[in-house]
Amino acid sequence: MTDDSPFVALPDGVLVRIRLTPKAGHNGCAGLKRDGEGRAWLDMRITAVPEKGKANAALLKWLAKAWRCPVGALEIRSGQTDRNKQVFLSGETAALLARLEEWLKGEIRQ
Repeated sequence: MTDDSPFVALPDGVLVRIRLTPKAGHNGCAGLKRDGEGRAWLDMRITAVPEKGKANAALLKWLAKAWRCPVGALEIRSGQTDRNKQVFLSGETAALLARLEEWLKGEIRQ
């Protein structure tokens, strides 16, 4: 069984599975990746280096701008020092899911 979306609905927001590549040539979303269990992860690229939280901070700043939300609404729930991260976006779940799925369609359109 596969999970086709990197977005997981929670009662108070959305958890987003992200695979981060720091020290990339540009900031952005490179589409979706699948893990060994078939779950989808956002394949994110950030130019910041992975030291002293710089790449994590740059990721949250980029996501806040792309998703038009305050940086304070985003929190890294797991993966602080790992490439695989789970980022929580707080807010009304149904509205956030719809907005994120629409954003993703625009990002992976090629």
